[in-house]
Amino acid sequence: MNVQEKRNSDFFLRPRFSIDIKENPDELLQRITTYLKSDVCKYRSRVAERHVFIDIPVKKSHFWSPQLHFEVEKVDENSSTLKGLFGPKPQVWTLFMFVHFVVATLFLGFAVFAYVKHRLGESLIFPIAILVALPLIWLLLYFLGSIGKETGKGQMKELHDLLITIIEQ
Repeated sequence: MNVQEKRNSDFFLRPRFSIDIKENPDELLQRITTYLKSDVCKYRSRVAERHVFIDIPVKKSHFWSPQLHFEVEKVDENSSTLKGLFGPKPQVWTLFMFVHFVVATLFLGFAVFAYVKHRLGESLIFPIAILVALPLIWLLLYFLGSIGKETGKGQMKELHDLLITIIEQ
């Protein structure tokens, strides 16, 4: 089978990939679905239209376990493209996005607070200290995400190898 894979940079917390396959998209999706539902497959999975989600088995899963999500896109009658990404479980991703939102909102709020304190001629020590601390928290969140990605890298490779095994059958 003719398979060509493209990946984005490893710098991203949610690595993306694209695989071009010379196979009818409906047949490819059916083959993937059949494999995932078979007794041979030990992974948890869901298929919604052309979107496929594959999770690590519960016994091996931990907080940083990745999830593989890909979509089977039709190029033409005899060609398909799998466009996907590896990312944390939706609950973990939502938690991180919520914390980022809170930090950003606090940053804006304390920037306004610092401006008001400045205009009133009052002490700026507290708002400036918070305005310095919040970007440090953003950096901490980024490094925590990087550590999580590194922790789940083996399982990410495991999911990638599973996908390659399925499409090369």
